[in-house]
Amino acid sequence: MRATDIIMKKRGTRGGNGTTVLTREEIQFLVDGYVAGDIPDYQIAAWLMAVYFNGMTFEETGALTDCMLHSGETIALHGFDGLTGPFIDKHSTGGVGDKVSLPLAPIVAACGIQDPMMSGRALGHTGGTLDKLESIAGYDVRLTPDQFRAIIADNGFAMMGQTPAIAPADKKMYALRDVTGTVESVPLITASILSKKVAEGADGLVFDVKCGSGAFMKTPEDAETLATSLVRTAAAMGKKASALITNMNTPLGTAVGNFLEIEETLSCLQGNGPADVMELTYALGAEMLLLGGKARDTADGRRQCEQAVASGEALRRFLRNVEQQGGNPDVLLAEQGTRRSPFHAQIRAERDGFLRVDAFKTGLAGVYLGVGRNKTTESVCADAGMLLHKRTGDSVRAGDILMDVYGKDDVCLEPAVKLLREEALTYTDDAPAAEPLIYKEIR
Repeated sequence: MRATDIIMKKRGTRGGNGTTVLTREEIQFLVDGYVAGDIPDYQIAAWLMAVYFNGMTFEETGALTDCMLHSGETIALHGFDGLTGPFIDKHSTGGVGDKVSLPLAPIVAACGIQDPMMSGRALGHTGGTLDKLESIAGYDVRLTPDQFRAIIADNGFAMMGQTPAIAPADKKMYALRDVTGTVESVPLITASILSKKVAEGADGLVFDVKCGSGAFMKTPEDAETLATSLVRTAAAMGKKASALITNMNTPLGTAVGNFLEIEETLSCLQGNGPADVMELTYALGAEMLLLGGKARDTADGRRQCEQAVASGEALRRFLRNVEQQGGNPDVLLAEQGTRRSPFHAQIRAERDGFLRVDAFKTGLAGVYLGVGRNKTTESVCADAGMLLHKRTGDSVRAGDILMDVYGKDDVCLEPAVKLLREEALTYTDDAPAAEPLIYKEIR
């Protein structure tokens, strides 16, 4: 078997004729050879471009996902003391102000779900769950599999990052996709996401597929294509799965930043979080309970999630997790509402009208401030970010405070504020049409 022959098969003949469907053995040959260093970058790059143009069947996508999954270690959950399941996790395709994983995990844990949550870091304009968690003093996301299992068994969920040994094929292939113009491929996105999420040991997955200016998929139609691919491929791998297609045209919630979003998480668990964050959290939680067999239907699942917050059990589990992973819950609660970067600016409304806050431009401003990163090697600032006092659709008067902006230093404030004022914040004379938060469910 030769890599060149597999590339040509996926490419097809001149004019697009000829078979392009690969066997599992051919896909396995490529993945194993690439991880071992026997197949060079330039051949995998050629194959990725062939996939980009010709696509993959669900069977091919499932095979690629499985091969990438087994290119490294996986975390076994079944059969360990205290790990009774059901093991259900949630994955978001990324957005601005999207802190939903943080309140969601303790909420569903309080309802009887065990959530093995493996998360990522910020890249570009989108935030990262691990960076938010590490803004809690002492919080450690570098768990061993044994520590991961023990915390889940005791408290119902744990939060960790991907280790170098988990899905190494994905790490190498994603880096190559990033520099070869092949990122926007639904099969490749699907395999990348699922190879990591299945490696964490979950039996069921709920996907939050974002669409809009601040999302990777810009339209509901493109988001539905990705959501369908994720759900169907996960099902082909023996996993229960569903997806919600959700709005990311404007930031989610009122806080954008690392510690600022931890504060908003506390507010959510204390019962006074922003309406959109709570709505999405409860909707995703209901889906997780339904997949795990803990709810009769989504209405029952939502009721249970709401009760977990009202009773204080979800907050208790979150604070317990903070302690288990190295933080101090008392210090965290004392910092709520008081911990801010000293480098601060305010943005006020320039005229009367109705406000629109663009998610993508707000996220880019966050990169200037130190919330996110352009390269994986860059550091982030725990206390940088934005507090939104007015949001899309709100009526404002000239001079109203729209945002408090916090930066990593004094220098970064000027370009961030300029971008926010000139591009992220716009005004209209008439109230904008209301947009749905959740466009569609895919099951």
